[in-house]
Amino acid sequence: MKKIAVFISGNGSNLEELIKKTRSKSINGEIALVISDNKNAYGLIRAINSNIPSMYIGNENFKDISERASKTINELKRFNIDFIVLAGYLSIVPPKVIDSYRDRIINIHPSLIPKYSGKGFYGEIVHKAVLEQGDKYSGATVHFVDEGIDSGEIIIQEKVKVEEDETLESLKSKIHDIEHKILIEAVAKLCS
Repeated sequence: MKKIAVFISGNGSNLEELIKKTRSKSINGEIALVISDNKNAYGLIRAINSNIPSMYIGNENFKDISERASKTINELKRFNIDFIVLAGYLSIVPPKVIDSYRDRIINIHPSLIPKYSGKGFYGEIVHKAVLEQGDKYSGATVHFVDEGIDSGEIIIQEKVKVEEDETLESLKSKIHDIEHKILIEAVAKLCS
């Protein structure tokens, strides 16, 4: 059974879906560790409520990027982590961590990469750009993490139609549903 670390920054709804699927054995893996770059992330509460070891490793407690990377790697090794899932994680993963877990870190992004990806494109910013540009389709992408921003090899994408009367909230909700679905598929694939 694969041991998974989930990196979060916020609410942790993708984390919650992963917890459900690993515990129901839909995924042949277990979430062994949750790391947040935001000490106030609700996802940390979700982890605690699910008895999953969790910790804050961020700018406040590790100002130096090299120390932060070393602490992260030490914790990943301590929990025998096989791979990492970035689920709404807003920090850049340090190169040292990428080197240690090359081709074993995946990210979920709320657009059809390469569109609306890279520096500055995350969360609602992506959905606003889709609506402002009048795009007919949007979607979500799961990809491997490399040294670039949203530039790693694509694992899976799914698109949705953007309706003429689409609002920011309705598009956000549609994309969120797709994110849960394709992230679960990608993690199940990696664990099989």
